[in-house]
Amino acid sequence: MYDLLRTKLDGLRDDLIGFAQELLRTHSPSGDEAKVGALVIDQMNAVGFDEVFADQLGNAVGVMHGIEDGPTLLLASHMDTVGTGNLATWNESPFSGRIEGGRLHGLGAADCKGGLAAQVFAAALIKRSLLPLRGHLVVAGTVLEENGISIGTRGLLDHTLPGMGLRPDYAVLGEPTDLGLFYGHDGRAELEVKVRGINPFRVTDAAELVSRAFDAPNDDGGVEEVALGETRFEDGPGFRQAVIALERRLGSSDTVNHLLARMRGEAVRAASSAGTVDVEVCVRERNETLPNGLVVKAQRITHAWSTDPFSPLLARSRQALAAAGCEVRPGRWKLARLGMGTAGSVLVGEHAIPTVGFGPGHEEQAHREGESVPIAKLVDCSYGTAAIVHSLVGVPVFGWIPDSL
Repeated sequence: MYDLLRTKLDGLRDDLIGFAQELLRTHSPSGDEAKVGALVIDQMNAVGFDEVFADQLGNAVGVMHGIEDGPTLLLASHMDTVGTGNLATWNESPFSGRIEGGRLHGLGAADCKGGLAAQVFAAALIKRSLLPLRGHLVVAGTVLEENGISIGTRGLLDHTLPGMGLRPDYAVLGEPTDLGLFYGHDGRAELEVKVRGINPFRVTDAAELVSRAFDAPNDDGGVEEVALGETRFEDGPGFRQAVIALERRLGSSDTVNHLLARMRGEAVRAASSAGTVDVEVCVRERNETLPNGLVVKAQRITHAWSTDPFSPLLARSRQALAAAGCEVRPGRWKLARLGMGTAGSVLVGEHAIPTVGFGPGHEEQAHREGESVPIAKLVDCSYGTAAIVHSLVGVPVFGWIPDSL
């Protein structure tokens, strides 16, 4: 069976690379993913999915139905990218899709258009190999992921798939793992520290003291624990208020209420020497405009999540990769820089769907100028993902999928 997959993959390799280049050459900032979504839908139709459509949020969705109402597997990668940052630091256009030195270059190559291309073509590989599915396969290019709260994935799970009578039993994210099999990461919270008082000089001094207290260097192996943002001042009748923006890492044992109480205690202590001021710490909220024009207010929180490394999902995925001759390397995302995250927080934390990550990019390439992905890993990711798909929702071929798992 693996020889068959490899042979069919050789015939799809150029199309896979060309599709990934098209994705990279198409600008898709958060909230403006329609052009990339159209490319994904066209490619899904060419592959031969049973159903292909864009949902109300703008997610590009393709479904391959199984021969029975077996388990449902979701392959998900986001279509949006972060901003280009300082264009002067790019040697060329961030949307070049250039191939050089065995790597595909462009904004989103690692995070997450390479993973998206690999997942679409994993389905193509299953289809081209005529391998029947026992359960259902859903491939989704999601919107509004880089805003940190996975609005597209939420809509997919809350409305789109339930409306089709589908609920994923497993999920695989195409986020950058460098072909590792990742099963979780820390979370983060965007906070506002509000310092308010009658005396404007005391407020200004207290805000400076609080900022200094939270602007400590990170000494945990380069992993950011706190990232200090800007301070803005608001003057009203008889008062001044300073609003200090910051991000804070959330570990698996951290609750938001406990974090807020702890951060407020630290802020009160820091501000105390400036005199009497009021201190409040709250989670930042921001209005998000959906592709359909609807505006929603969302809290800026991404919770930590983890899938049991001894769960059936991890066991079957490890076995499938090993049997396919791929490297098996379980791990977790480091997310050294705050502001990064995945939809696993929604899948696992809010819907209890066992989830892993398997993507061709490296997380150190994500959110950086000069982003790229190795072409060899893009191709290997499509092959490995196809093996995982078949192990989870495929019809066993010559008994290679043990029923005991």
